[in-house]
Amino acid sequence: MNLFSKLQQRAEETNPIRVGLIGAGKFGTMFLSQLNRLPGIHIIGIADLFPANVESNLSLIGWPDEKYKGVNRTDAIKSGATYVTDNWQRLVEDPHIEIIIEATGNPVAAVTHCLGAFRNKKHVINVTVEADAFCGFGLAQSAERAGVIYSMAYGDQPALACDLVDWARACGFNVVAAGRGHKWLPHYRKSTPDTVWDHWGLTAEQAERGRLNPKMFNGFLDGSKPAIESAAIANGTGLDVPDAGLTFPPGAIDDVPTLMRPKSEGGILENKGMVEVVSCLTNEGQQIPHDIRKGVWVCFEAADDYQRNCFEEYNVVTDPSGKYMANYKRWHLIGLELAISVASVGLRNEATGIAKSFRADVSAIAKRDLKPGEVLDGEGGYTVSGGLRPAKISVPKGYLPLGLAHNVRLINPVAEGQPVCWHDVEIDFTSDACMLRKSFENQFSQGFDSGIS
Repeated sequence: MNLFSKLQQRAEETNPIRVGLIGAGKFGTMFLSQLNRLPGIHIIGIADLFPANVESNLSLIGWPDEKYKGVNRTDAIKSGATYVTDNWQRLVEDPHIEIIIEATGNPVAAVTHCLGAFRNKKHVINVTVEADAFCGFGLAQSAERAGVIYSMAYGDQPALACDLVDWARACGFNVVAAGRGHKWLPHYRKSTPDTVWDHWGLTAEQAERGRLNPKMFNGFLDGSKPAIESAAIANGTGLDVPDAGLTFPPGAIDDVPTLMRPKSEGGILENKGMVEVVSCLTNEGQQIPHDIRKGVWVCFEAADDYQRNCFEEYNVVTDPSGKYMANYKRWHLIGLELAISVASVGLRNEATGIAKSFRADVSAIAKRDLKPGEVLDGEGGYTVSGGLRPAKISVPKGYLPLGLAHNVRLINPVAEGQPVCWHDVEIDFTSDACMLRKSFENQFSQGFDSGIS
């Protein structure tokens, strides 16, 4: 509860948390926009494939020219300014940097960056949840072996949901379900970057003003991002996932306790202890008032009649039986909240969410009939979307993780709605991402111990 005062103390001692940022797109830029108000954090360097874009974004958010233009590494360390480079290795090898923030959005590159940071004894906050979804457990193992911290990014929904689950369990409640909200209708599964703004609720002009990437936002819309983030939540909390994927039941915030009960009690869950996503649209496409589209929630249960009576006495919203209740955070502010992770890791040595198990996986599902020779274009593209599946199903059946379904060529046809498998594609098995994924797939097949301390 005292992170801000601790940051102030670090600033007064002229000993800020020293950070390197890899990737300065929307998430990274939102975080950078807060730093003029957080002197306890110093971004020593920013690495991006397009340094000119970084400088443009820093100008957009009002950074003074002298804080980044023409600044070299030595100047940055001495003066508290920030240098910009296209070489991510300079950051992970820099002995003055304590924490690396990976915010590229590229899951294959993110794995390489994280592993490089671990080798150089750097803590990592991984904004690229796409990488966490398909090999977060392997990254957590690697960090543990290196003696450093690997963390989800606060501000993104998985870390916020994990925080709510932790709150509920630390209070003594049994968690029945947890997840996030979304805007969902079944036909969104086939959406492409050409159709995303029609469904999203923005004009093309608004999207251009915000420098929004249509492929990235289509990954939100077509169900890929909800699957990715639900996998991260499941692996970070030990909750299970539906065998056939997310069902997106429609409902308002106050409907969560009624929806998130076992089917035997009138809800939609296969069992207690699941992840799920609640849609803000009715099945007919009408907006539901007081929705949870941009937030996260946790549903828990009263242990006995006494606790049920407490719910009633304090007039909380429950299901009709009075047994199930939900707590929630209605909004997430993405990069504007990322400093919570930096402060938690840098001051408390605590991750804001970490994959402690490998229960959930996100498989590449064909958006249409795919032919041999086609090149998959990954999350939010024209060829595949992400389908949440239990790892106990996806691994034995050889489903290709969505995070690896980019720039790989099909060698077999795949029908619309079917998972793409490893044997259906030509893929570089020597990449860091493939090797890490295969290493713990093999552990999983042998019944590995999934505990992370």
